[in-house]
Amino acid sequence: MAGYIFSLDNLDSLHLYTRNGVYSTKLSSPSGHWAKHHEGTFADYSSMKTGDNVYFFIERKIYGIGKLLDLEGDCKYLNYPEAGVPRTPGYHEVRNQLLWDEGESSVDQRFVCFFEPDPYFFVTGIDMDDVLSSNPSAFKMLRAFWKLSFIKFDDDENQAFRDIVLKRNQSSRSSSLDSQRIFSFEPIHDQISNRLRGGDYRIGAGISSILSSCADGDHLRHEMALEAGLIYQLSIRDPETCEMFDEWDYLSHQVVASPFKPIDYMDKMDLFGYSYIPGFVPTKSRFFVGEIKKVALH
Repeated sequence: MAGYIFSLDNLDSLHLYTRNGVYSTKLSSPSGHWAKHHEGTFADYSSMKTGDNVYFFIERKIYGIGKLLDLEGDCKYLNYPEAGVPRTPGYHEVRNQLLWDEGESSVDQRFVCFFEPDPYFFVTGIDMDDVLSSNPSAFKMLRAFWKLSFIKFDDDENQAFRDIVLKRNQSSRSSSLDSQRIFSFEPIHDQISNRLRGGDYRIGAGISSILSSCADGDHLRHEMALEAGLIYQLSIRDPETCEMFDEWDYLSHQVVASPFKPIDYMDKMDLFGYSYIPGFVPTKSRFFVGEIKKVALH
């Protein structure tokens, strides 16, 4: 089971998202085309799977725990039809089509994902230093969490997150969890499910628009867009793609691959994944590393 940690700037947003069971990243508006950081966010959404864990990060503290929830066949969608097209519509154009509406800023919330508590979202946040010191060898991607809306981490790091959040929220009088200090959960999932049935919110449609927007003849101008497209196709187990690259239980991109150093100088793997031994999850059997090139090598 993978995990995601989403960065927020205030506790009001934390209350809003954990109460409704919805999260959507706010992106800068495109200037007629998608930039690298946009495409990286799309790639991260592409690999989300039902059951992956969710955490939030605010002012050095980490709050959890949730898990991504299937609504109408997937846990993530476009927030409105054609959200993958690199133009910013007026709020009035899409207001009646939004899955998640935060007002005018919603036009820049291109993708949305859904979750539920697992088992709870605890009111008590855990300081990042406390998290890192709880299991130093387990935390890799967390140490590289810098200038990003959110990051993804593998099942080993996710388990370390779960461990520290659950331990810090044990009842002081017993080994049971302190269920008295949790955020309320009043999901709007039924409302969103009804809207999903009435339009094309499939994330695949968004990925197609992203790839088309940076196409130059028979190749793509951006390697990050290619990462997003390939991760999406592998995640849905597209037959032709899997015939070439095989099938993988975990997929991610831009995974740190060097000793700790200033973030901007870290080496990263374009694509990384692994598969489990069938019937023996989470024992890993094979690993996948990919280097993306936007032009053919001769």
